[in-house]
Amino acid sequence: MIRTEVLDRLPVRSAVPALERALDARGVAVLCAPPGTGKTTLVPLALAGLTGDGPVRRVVVAEPRRIAARAAARRMAWLLGERPGGRVGFTVRGERAVGPDTVVEVVTTGVLLQRLQRDQELAGVDVVVIDECHERHLDADTVVAFLLDVREAIRPDLRLVAASATTDTAGWARLLGDAPVVEAEGVSYPVEVVWAPPARPVKPPHGGGASPGRAQSRAWGSVDPALLTHVAATVRRALAEREGDVLCFLPGVGEIARVAGQLAGVDAEVLQVHGRAPAAVQDAVLAGSLGVRRVVLATSVAESSLTVPGVRVVVDSGLAREPRTDHARGLSALTTVRASRAAGRQRAGRAGREAPGSVYRCWEQAEDGRLARFPAPEIKVADLAAFALQAACWGDPEASSLALLDPPPAGAMAAAREVLGAVGAVDAAGRVTDRGVRMSRLGLHPRLARALLDGAAEVGARRAAEVVALLSEEPPREYGDDLAAALRTARRGQDGYAGRWKQEVRRLSNQVDGGGSGFGPGPGSGSGSGKSPGSGVARGTSTGPHSGADPRGSRSDDAVVGLVAALAFPERVARARGEGAFLMVSGTGAELGDSSRLRSAPWLAVAVADRPAHAASARVRLAAVVDEDTALLAAGRLRVRGEEVRWADGDVVARSVDRVGAVELAVRPLKQPDPGLVRGALVEGLEREGLGLLRWSRDSEQLRLRLAFLHRVVGAPWPDVSDGALLADPGAWLEPELSRARRRADLGRIDAGQALRRLLPWATGEAVRLDELAPERIEVPSGSRIRIEYGGEQPVLAVKLQELFGLAETPRVAGVPVLVHLLSPAGRPAAVTADLASFWQDGYKAVRAELRGRYPKHPWPEDPATVPATRYTSARLKRS
Repeated sequence: MIRTEVLDRLPVRSAVPALERALDARGVAVLCAPPGTGKTTLVPLALAGLTGDGPVRRVVVAEPRRIAARAAARRMAWLLGERPGGRVGFTVRGERAVGPDTVVEVVTTGVLLQRLQRDQELAGVDVVVIDECHERHLDADTVVAFLLDVREAIRPDLRLVAASATTDTAGWARLLGDAPVVEAEGVSYPVEVVWAPPARPVKPPHGGGASPGRAQSRAWGSVDPALLTHVAATVRRALAEREGDVLCFLPGVGEIARVAGQLAGVDAEVLQVHGRAPAAVQDAVLAGSLGVRRVVLATSVAESSLTVPGVRVVVDSGLAREPRTDHARGLSALTTVRASRAAGRQRAGRAGREAPGSVYRCWEQAEDGRLARFPAPEIKVADLAAFALQAACWGDPEASSLALLDPPPAGAMAAAREVLGAVGAVDAAGRVTDRGVRMSRLGLHPRLARALLDGAAEVGARRAAEVVALLSEEPPREYGDDLAAALRTARRGQDGYAGRWKQEVRRLSNQVDGGGSGFGPGPGSGSGSGKSPGSGVARGTSTGPHSGADPRGSRSDDAVVGLVAALAFPERVARARGEGAFLMVSGTGAELGDSSRLRSAPWLAVAVADRPAHAASARVRLAAVVDEDTALLAAGRLRVRGEEVRWADGDVVARSVDRVGAVELAVRPLKQPDPGLVRGALVEGLEREGLGLLRWSRDSEQLRLRLAFLHRVVGAPWPDVSDGALLADPGAWLEPELSRARRRADLGRIDAGQALRRLLPWATGEAVRLDELAPERIEVPSGSRIRIEYGGEQPVLAVKLQELFGLAETPRVAGVPVLVHLLSPAGRPAAVTADLASFWQDGYKAVRAELRGRYPKHPWPEDPATVPATRYTSARLKRS
């Protein structure tokens, strides 16, 4: 029986007619409805025609998380007086409740993405609702882009709704082709804000655990324990000061566990809600309390889509997890960051869903205005390998024609395409291969798909699936850092993680055996086989005949785990270099914890690592022992053998090297290296350490300064002798000495001045004018030849003042007046001028008065133009 009285109380009901008119007119719409209005539960039922007299339509609702998808389906089924699997059903990875009468199906965006790749028409589907689009998850952005392509090309009748509580409605409306925006009024209760910062400053959040793909990875040591202690104290304070249940937001599973431990003994039931929590626990939280006060510790899964009954108080840690990718080191991570203002509003709103409430914010009020407005779109910060594979399967490898709110960064896409090429998912032109199509159907990151397919060929489908399931959702911290030991723990485990792991192993094993999608067909799709074109496997990958067996004989768990992990992350294969330190093939250092049993391993396949800010090495969090043969099998494409001649440690190093990435397997010195390689190493040395490696006399340095002056003042044909210009073409001036050189010492014997003279414009005859245009010295009236310094903007002539008596005009070099530094008889600075005529007229009197007193034995005429220039005293002048 339909619960009409509940449906009638949902505030969004008043917006449904406007939404239906918008869809009738345009086929697309943006629905903006505050939390608690019923947009997730009433709107799909209304669009499906299940709450009124309208025609029955098949509706697919896409949610960002499995917990939200299950909860939304159960809520809608309850409103209809049914159980999930009837007219309302759901499909998430590893779980499906859909029947022949299903009209509304709630799926995760990942499931919908897979379904679109198999059936672009979405046969039998009339309306798609993308819920919580403001969260900007990569799968959701991709789904919208694909749906817009479908509407434009083959299904103009397909209706599309982008729904959210708080979002950039104008941006989404533009993306959907100037779609109408329908806003629903919410019934929001007032929420009092209580600012509750820690008494003492805490360390800012930093870093997280490396995530192999779509699995939500735990973060390690990224939150100051003092902040978690403060959050727990704030929860206790809220329980004492307020009525109702408390919902506390924390960034991840580890932080939830720590705070839960600190809340032992509180007069309330403490529950933990996150993506890994067992479905029974999630359902119990969403069902409401039975007269017992509750504290619900949750990640961001509770920000939207879900209503936790009984909550009157929110405690917000102010932290969130966002993906980040270090493309240079091949490390992806969920990083702890400050939550955005939009997230803060969503979290606070949880306290006012059913009655007036309060939010305790664990940061200073002054910090609030400095927070980011919205969370970073995942497409801007995440590993894009899975996205790039989806785009290639869609027929747009560059993702250039996809309608996206934010384009993918070029660097991230280039790195993603490199990964896809390495695992055989795309060809040299970026087009998807048959192997890539099959990989995209597995619901795994491309790296893990490679490990599953190629690992199955080596050790059998079942054993490969066991390891990949461990990598797709990392085991709890208490399982340890040894991947093989974690596998054995999961096999015998009875906890929630072990249950999910076993379910995923079955799914993946079936994938390799049967090539099915694992997600099931959509309502009305007319296809139940789950098979697709291009499901054959390239590169000798198993198709299942030997599933569950080891085609090369029995291997230990340790050997199997190491091989499959190395196949997933070949760049993270690492060789020991002593004291628990390793060097990964990527060139990044890695270190194990002091208590790790893996410290004595000669080689590791690193599955999970993070690199803290400013740290030289990554910290290994999950790895498997491998032998050298396995390491080379997995990372074989990175192996290089050959002569290596380069500049290292201040000199030419010539050796024969067998290496895999940055890891050197065998090295021996080369007695007679290729001269061309030696020359290249010497040029590398000049580029890295500078032209000071050559022999520079004072005359050589002056010649370079004179040429630089002429190049700046006169221009061609006088050469550019800057470092960049000289290093750009060293052969133009350093030959033949450069080709004869073999080591650093040989460079030091090259006369730089002689080499520079090769650049003079000999061919035009201008070279002979060097001393005329930029002379080394100028003869002054006293007869002295004074050196000119060319290092500044103007040439500088430093000369004793008396030696210029009788010189009326400033000397010029290449038409540029020199800057005259007038010196005392002792050679100390007395005056500086670029205009001698003005100096004799205006400045000389003051200088004469000072110098006449200090140096009375020297001539200081009142009119310097009337006496001969001299560098001698008055007495000597009389004697001469």
